[in-house]
Amino acid sequence: MKILIVTQNFWPENFGINNLCLSLKEHGHEITILTGKPNYPKGDFYEGYTFFNKSVDYWNGIKVYRSPVIPRKKGGSLMLFLNFFSFALFASIKIFFLKGTFDKIFVYAPSPITVAIPAIIGKKIFKAPIYIWVQDLWPASVSAAGGIKNKYVLDLIDHLTKYIYSRCKKILVQSKAFCSYIEKQNVPSDKIIYYPNSAEDYYKILPPEKRYMSYLPKGGVNLIFAGNIGHSQSFDTLIEAALILKKKSINVNWVIIGNGRMKDFYKKKVTALKLNDRFIFLGGFPSEEMPYFFSCADALIVSLKKEEIFSLTIPSKIQSYMACGKPIIASLDGEGARVISEAKAGFASEANNYEALSHNIIDFINMSENDKHQLGVNARLYYDKEFDREVLLDKLERILNL
Repeated sequence: MKILIVTQNFWPENFGINNLCLSLKEHGHEITILTGKPNYPKGDFYEGYTFFNKSVDYWNGIKVYRSPVIPRKKGGSLMLFLNFFSFALFASIKIFFLKGTFDKIFVYAPSPITVAIPAIIGKKIFKAPIYIWVQDLWPASVSAAGGIKNKYVLDLIDHLTKYIYSRCKKILVQSKAFCSYIEKQNVPSDKIIYYPNSAEDYYKILPPEKRYMSYLPKGGVNLIFAGNIGHSQSFDTLIEAALILKKKSINVNWVIIGNGRMKDFYKKKVTALKLNDRFIFLGGFPSEEMPYFFSCADALIVSLKKEEIFSLTIPSKIQSYMACGKPIIASLDGEGARVISEAKAGFASEANNYEALSHNIIDFINMSENDKHQLGVNARLYYDKEFDREVLLDKLERILNL
């Protein structure tokens, strides 16, 4: 098949769509990408990219068309709006200049849903059906993560979302809990298909290496949190749990790998609460190095704040954690908690409940080494069953042939 993939973010930015494109190419499909100029997560264009240059790129033999975008900068509401709007606008123009024909158009939609607008234009140009892979629910995510509460704005976004869904042949969702929400947006249930995220091949079980062990404190229990540090991650819950553990003289180190617009704020908060000896902010590292860090951890942390939208989501880091065969300690509701509990891969407590999180950490510490190891084994077994890349790729090929 000749497949046009529309995604606002793509290599060298780190998103799951990168791995999917390579997999489809390895299976013999001809892949073309329509994307924006890379600027996530730091907010400025990557080295070598500007608003005007590199309109065509190549990555592992895949042709990549890049439309101009306004970079997101520090991620404030205005800049995010301009970033999203500029891609929808300029990619809609860019798609007229794409060469060749396409059998299918596949939209990767982590956020925002406006990424599908160029695809709708492409549907008319290339006479090809659209398949959209929904990673985030709109308008719910705009209200929860973006802080937009205006009823008229949310209604407008809801109407736009319904319009986009009506133009798609199939809607793939990363969580089973998405189905009922989207059905309420006037989408027939037989049009919605559960299609979860996998993880890149480099996420796997590895032995600890001295180089990466050197980043971690030598004493105490090392918990690693990896990923974005923002409002949605409920970092306050981790800090409050750390305070409880410190008062009980339980030596737990919170190793934070990643960046985000709230990182500096939380570094200052940690300092103000005299938790500098417990929180280690390592900054960002290439995704390929994450499994090496994970192998050095006693357990891996995932957290989300208490919002209905987040209870419907499976955070993609859960797949990455499970692929590395490590115990998971989570502070979240809904689907993410269900997956961890169903897999018997660790502990899951209610979102925002720092007392429950601290109790779970203590329970984990008190487990035998064999029982801790079994949590990691369970995590990898569940990953192989539910999230294996090849299994999911076969499923996607069947979906695209519907």
